[in-house]
Amino acid sequence: SKLAALFEHPLYKVPIPEVTDGDKLFVVNPMEKFSLRSSGSDEWVSNSKAEMVLPTGKTAYDTYPTWLKFHVGINRYELYPRQDPLMPALLKDLATLKIVSSVQKSGGTQLKLIMTFPNYGQALFKPMKQTRDQETPVDFFYFSDFERHNAEIAAFHLDRILDFRRIPPVSGRLVNITQEIRDITTDKKLAKTFFISPAGNVCFYGECSYYCSTEHALCGKPDQLEGSMAALLPDKTLAKRRSWRSPWRRSYHKSKKAEWELNPNYCAQVKETPPYNSGHRLLDLIDMAVLDFLMGNMDRHHYETFEKFGNDTFLLHLDNGRGFGTHSHDEMSILAPLQQCCRMKKSTYLRLRLLATEPYRLSDVLREALAADRLAPVLAEPHLRALDRRLAAVLAAVR
Repeated sequence: SKLAALFEHPLYKVPIPEVTDGDKLFVVNPMEKFSLRSSGSDEWVSNSKAEMVLPTGKTAYDTYPTWLKFHVGINRYELYPRQDPLMPALLKDLATLKIVSSVQKSGGTQLKLIMTFPNYGQALFKPMKQTRDQETPVDFFYFSDFERHNAEIAAFHLDRILDFRRIPPVSGRLVNITQEIRDITTDKKLAKTFFISPAGNVCFYGECSYYCSTEHALCGKPDQLEGSMAALLPDKTLAKRRSWRSPWRRSYHKSKKAEWELNPNYCAQVKETPPYNSGHRLLDLIDMAVLDFLMGNMDRHHYETFEKFGNDTFLLHLDNGRGFGTHSHDEMSILAPLQQCCRMKKSTYLRLRLLATEPYRLSDVLREALAADRLAPVLAEPHLRALDRRLAAVLAAVR
């Protein structure tokens, strides 16, 4: 296994700083057992009357479902640990747990559903809109492209292979539209959009600002539909997140260009602007640009951080559905932060160099990681081959 060998390499063994209580997103009493509210709400409550020692010899932490363990493990330095024994179980839960509720997520340009499991875990479901081998048409603007479910799955694994670990876990899943969406939804607006197509397939389209109409309906075969299931982050009422506009955001206009596209010295003013004028924020942003370039994602207008950790923390790489749209074209403008600022974390550079060598070739390790997903093959081969070509372009830009 090239993937196992990669994660055993010394570059993937560098320890993070010691994690204090102030560095944890949540501080929980390790002796306290958690139990579900009997009211059936989706809140977890501390059971103060819980026995201090559970009869089976387990710790209270063992009573938590995987999604809660994931939330409790988040700290200032990482969304989840490198050698995370929880990850296989969490990905399996996302792919297999019974769905007890499906409602449409508000906002956004395209249809997304929030699905709830019996253990009160929740996932964001992005349905399949295109086949694996459909490339984005050359005349499409980046902001009018479809979001791809397989891009969300591949982005999570790529982010993990690069050792950023800033994308929440994502698994592929085959969903039954009738039983797991239509029959159980309490969302009246969503429920009104189901129909049977002339071919006898179950379809729906939901309500959203762009691609929610009968012409853009999502149809099963006859009611089976592929999609990505992403573990939700802790509710914002429990863990506030701050949204930051990317300095290298595109104009989202058909003819106007952004300032960074016109001014080659743009980075000089970014470096003088908080929070990029101190700490590692600018270097983290360049990490994100490398990730986006490798998957061809031009749609990175914002990023988020957990408010509790201030400016000294990692960036969350959320919403990656517009990656992996074209394999035949490398969009060099995505690398503007790297090219204009002429800097990169040494640790990132060393890992990129490693992934360009034969024993750890990027396309090989990502192919292996994706082979374990329920929807494998997740990416068409030309997309995997494009990764090696783009990785060489990143290293050339650094040189």
